[in-house]
Amino acid sequence: MTREASIAAGKAARARVPRESQRDFSPPAERDPVGLLLEQAASRIPELVPVRHGRMLLSPFTFYRGAALPMAADLAATPDSGLRVQLCGDAHLANFGVFGSPERRLVFDVNDFDETLPGPFEWDVKRLVASLVVAGRENGFTARDTHRVAVGAAATYRRAMREFAASSAMDVWYARLDAEDAIARFRSQMRKDAIKQSELALARARTRDSTQAVAKLTTVTGGQRRIISDPPLIVPVEELAAHLDVETIYGTICSLVSQYAGTLPPDRQHLLGRFELTRMARKVVGVGSVGTEAWILLMDATDGTGPLLLQAKQAQRSVLAAYAGESRYDNQGERVVSGQRLMQAASDIFLGWQRTTAPYGSQTDYYVRQLRDWKYSAPIEQMRPAVLAGYGGMCGWTLARAHARSGDRIAISAYLGSSDRFDEAIADFGATYADQTERDHATFAEAVDSGRVQAQTGV
Repeated sequence: MTREASIAAGKAARARVPRESQRDFSPPAERDPVGLLLEQAASRIPELVPVRHGRMLLSPFTFYRGAALPMAADLAATPDSGLRVQLCGDAHLANFGVFGSPERRLVFDVNDFDETLPGPFEWDVKRLVASLVVAGRENGFTARDTHRVAVGAAATYRRAMREFAASSAMDVWYARLDAEDAIARFRSQMRKDAIKQSELALARARTRDSTQAVAKLTTVTGGQRRIISDPPLIVPVEELAAHLDVETIYGTICSLVSQYAGTLPPDRQHLLGRFELTRMARKVVGVGSVGTEAWILLMDATDGTGPLLLQAKQAQRSVLAAYAGESRYDNQGERVVSGQRLMQAASDIFLGWQRTTAPYGSQTDYYVRQLRDWKYSAPIEQMRPAVLAGYGGMCGWTLARAHARSGDRIAISAYLGSSDRFDEAIADFGATYADQTERDHATFAEAVDSGRVQAQTGV
């Protein structure tokens, strides 16, 4: 559309769905988040489901991280602006972080796209802001400080979208938040100790590369490098599949790696061709992803130089699909990769996808990337109000940039406007949903106590 038409569309959406209405949340009486989580568990590896539930049981924030499906159902019943973008689908603050770009710069961006799908832009904003409120409460913030953090993140999103609406499409596409630039951008909002803490974190991030991962996760025995066993978190396939044909499993994964290379650009295919798969192990990752298939792939260089660690992770149907519409992609791995490439300013050089058929006939979609490349996640539980406010601002700016790449940034900016009405409404929603999350966590704990939910803690 023309700029004028986009502005008109944004204002029409504002008239249809007032910004103040974005604070509304009225859960129905029949709402059953525990039931939804148990339905979701049916598609997970059975022996790992209690591990996932045990992690969710730890606190309201860890519960929130694993409860993307119940929140998707809740968001579907809230006011819908009709302004669609490529959603992260699980945009809580722990799914943002620092990683290395192909140009070897540290960038701050969204780093989890398991649930990515097109949908109303405000769904991501609400999930982000509510996560800030839940985290702030767990860190002992006052209600006033928590509200400031929530409003600040929403306001940064709105102001950033306004900047992107005034920018050219090419400038939006090239925009990114280098980690050093991020500190500079939000320096005025951060205390000196917070700035120092952030700079130390960046220094640590540069040490968290593939070499460090290889040193931590592998060992050399009898001249052969192998993955260290640490069950149930890391289990080499030889231990995991004692009753199966290990050679057949390796053949299946070798085929996966070979075929997945076809989803990479030719230069990346050439680079990947310098490595061959030698070992593999199942890995437990995150909170929400626990129970899906995730494999560490140890790739040795054919010339005898340093190895490479890849991660092949199962891609299931997005939790948003029942509420925002099915993906245009038949392969769920392609859905994840396409959404990631659209939203991220810079993606991993080995990011690709493939579907594989297991020896027993079932098909599984995967996406593949490097296991670790300067990746670093902030210690949220250690953040004080000023630090969380700065971090929330970085997340808000980053989310706006990701949405501006895929949606009508001009219409969204026109909807948001220049006042703080949207900011306050989203902050109020965040507080209301944090209340709901705390109740849901208590209900979940009761379900564990009653035996309805099986949970394994301490893992």
